[in-house]
Amino acid sequence: MYAIPPGSTVAVIGSGAMGAGIAQVAATAGHQVLLFDTRLDAADKAILEIGKTYAKLVAKGRMGAVESDLARERLKRIASLRETAGADLVIEAIVEDLDAKRALFAELEGIVGRHCILATNTSSISVTAIGAPLRHPERLVGMHFFNPVPLMALVEVVEGLATSGDVANLVHDLAERWGKSPVRAKSTPGFIVNRVARPYYAEALRLLLEQAADVATLDAVMRDCGGFRMGPFELMDLIGHDVNFSVTKSVFAAFYNDPRFTPSILQQELVSAGFLGRKTGRGFYRYDDAAATPAPHTEAASQTPPALRHAGGLGAVDAIVERLRGAGFDPVAIEAAPGLYCDGAAIYLTDGRSATERAEADGHRDTVLFDLLLDPAGAARIALARADQCGDGAWQAAVGLFQAAGFAVTRLDDVPGMAVMRTLAMLANEAADAVNQGVCSARAVDIAMQKGVNYPRGPLAWADAVGLRHVVAVLANLAAAYGEDRYRVSPLLRRKLAANPQGARFHAR
Repeated sequence: MYAIPPGSTVAVIGSGAMGAGIAQVAATAGHQVLLFDTRLDAADKAILEIGKTYAKLVAKGRMGAVESDLARERLKRIASLRETAGADLVIEAIVEDLDAKRALFAELEGIVGRHCILATNTSSISVTAIGAPLRHPERLVGMHFFNPVPLMALVEVVEGLATSGDVANLVHDLAERWGKSPVRAKSTPGFIVNRVARPYYAEALRLLLEQAADVATLDAVMRDCGGFRMGPFELMDLIGHDVNFSVTKSVFAAFYNDPRFTPSILQQELVSAGFLGRKTGRGFYRYDDAAATPAPHTEAASQTPPALRHAGGLGAVDAIVERLRGAGFDPVAIEAAPGLYCDGAAIYLTDGRSATERAEADGHRDTVLFDLLLDPAGAARIALARADQCGDGAWQAAVGLFQAAGFAVTRLDDVPGMAVMRTLAMLANEAADAVNQGVCSARAVDIAMQKGVNYPRGPLAWADAVGLRHVVAVLANLAAAYGEDRYRVSPLLRRKLAANPQGARFHAR
């Protein structure tokens, strides 16, 4: 019978950043930890570094001295896999290679007791495939931690086709006891995070390819308007383009070349050049001592328009109207499409069409669009796009209006869906598909994206706030603009909208 009681023995195979982090968390939680690496000096060094980490935590008052000493004493380097014989749980954190993982678990299966649970920390390889050669694949489960393990709360508990539900339950409960935020997922390409996160990079790369703005400006828009901790380009530079591009290619191939996951030729060029990001000193940005941090584009000061009219009914518009009231405007309500109207300019939240296309469809040449804001009341920046037909006077009036409300105004070229809106729509679409295909629950995907990659809001909760009707319209308009299956709407989004056209949601209010 499987069990992982408090104080039981946990073996960790691999002492790199992930393995050492897992060992630290397990020891802190009260387990006897056996750390193995084919390089004995590497395991010794890992334990030494964990001890230094404990000392720093004590110095900062975040860990007691006695607690630190006891945790350090629970860490033991072992010289042979044979010494894992009495373990209740073995967690593998070795190289991302299917054959290597299969060989390791086949050897472990001949050593550990029948009660022992086997876990793989793989980030992308099928748990089903890893366990297929085992005599008892039901005891193999994915336990995907995120780096740095002691700080990142998320653990994806991944079930292969043969994984026992009892095993998955035990590992889920164990992760909770370790202070983590575990989520359940089926073994499908990318699991939750590495699948759902792809549009954050993919849409940014496409925006850059289409010259919507430079990298510094697009990063600033995603941070200042979208609330993301890091912009996509600085994040890719941090991850490393070799790693990020490899994951994208892996997911693309695993989904049989689904265009939704198509890799970018821009990133391919960076990898080919050896410009891998921070670790090589150059990626989208330069990181040498002489390199200056590029500033995002911000529009020059413009004159404040004398009057404002508005048509409500859309949350984003209503929130901006309230901010403009606070800036001294006394907007007059009118009957029109939800938006802001000043000095001839008609200003709307992007719906996935370009401003130029909307201007032509509406018969209003002076059309300006604004991008999605996570927090309209507190955002420091707003992104605008003008129709090609829009006159300079109307454009300047729109810029002056938002500047008067305290926004730094950034102009994006007139690409469909702008930046934050199209990214959120695609993130929500991919999350919806993951739920629709039984990979995880709506709650799990939102927890995973917030706890695993620090998104400001779960993509499905964010889509609820924007309105599923608007998100579906954005995706449909992107599909029409590009003529690509990449932007096809998830069947689950369409189903929810059909069932409740006015109030469709993923989460209860």
